[in-house]
Amino acid sequence: MDTAVEQATRPFIEVTEIWRPEGDTLIQAGGNYGTLDAFEAASGHTSFKKGEGLPGKAWAEGRPVVLKEFDGSYFMRTEAAKEAGLTAAVAIPVFAEDELLAVMVVLCADDDIRTGAIEIWSEKDGYLMLDDGYYGAAKHFEWVSQHTHFPRGQGLPGGVWASETPILMRDLGSGYRFIRSESAGKAGLTTGLGLPISLPGDATSVLTLLSARGTPIAHRFEIWDARSAKVGASKAAEMIDGICDREGPLWDEDNPRRIAAWQGPIGQVLGTGLPIAQKNAPGLPAGYSNVVGLPVYRGTSIAHIVAWYS
Repeated sequence: MDTAVEQATRPFIEVTEIWRPEGDTLIQAGGNYGTLDAFEAASGHTSFKKGEGLPGKAWAEGRPVVLKEFDGSYFMRTEAAKEAGLTAAVAIPVFAEDELLAVMVVLCADDDIRTGAIEIWSEKDGYLMLDDGYYGAAKHFEWVSQHTHFPRGQGLPGGVWASETPILMRDLGSGYRFIRSESAGKAGLTTGLGLPISLPGDATSVLTLLSARGTPIAHRFEIWDARSAKVGASKAAEMIDGICDREGPLWDEDNPRRIAAWQGPIGQVLGTGLPIAQKNAPGLPAGYSNVVGLPVYRGTSIAHIVAWYS
């Protein structure tokens, strides 16, 4: 068995939280804060109007937002974040056409060790260009990414753009399909997840999460297809790809490949249509305590669900 799961103690993403609109206000609707109890408490007493704070800005602008520094910014929990050692955040809105369903916010701590990438790619003049991203200590890879663009179908972002589906890529440092493989290898990046982000209007946006072995975003990634799978009159989803640090199959009798609405964390996303970030949730695969599930919309329907576990 690979010991990376046991050895990695410093995740690239420290906090994942979910904010849902109630009227004209975003309120906290779950999250995984690890051991950062004080920041969790401060967040639980916070809410955001449209345009207010990082979640409110993603709502108002109708797009993902990257914030690499909190001091002097519109971030509303700066002191609590500073005490928790958090230094950067990315807000990812979840839209069904023009309706905001939720905003997922991931928060990171910057140091000389933590390496990874959370990237937002947007279409401009027929190419996907880097809109913004957070890379931790992977400064050279960040520079390369800023000077790279993707036509439809090329690389991980371009592949997502062409297929309009989530894609997992393995062995980023040696894979010929990953255009930035040389710099990815030097940065220690091993696994990539790319997914389309549904935004109001005709905007094209692709989110990529690139994970390094030493400071991983997650130890397990899954893609579930919810477009056509049905169980009787109920919705269902089928796992179509996955990557895990551990040996053995991703599905068996104890971990079925097919899941119905409301069945476990993935079924909760399917049933509610909303993202989740849960700690010690029932129904997780053995050996994992945290799960993030993000629905990928096409129009007003869920087409896919992506999930990652730690």
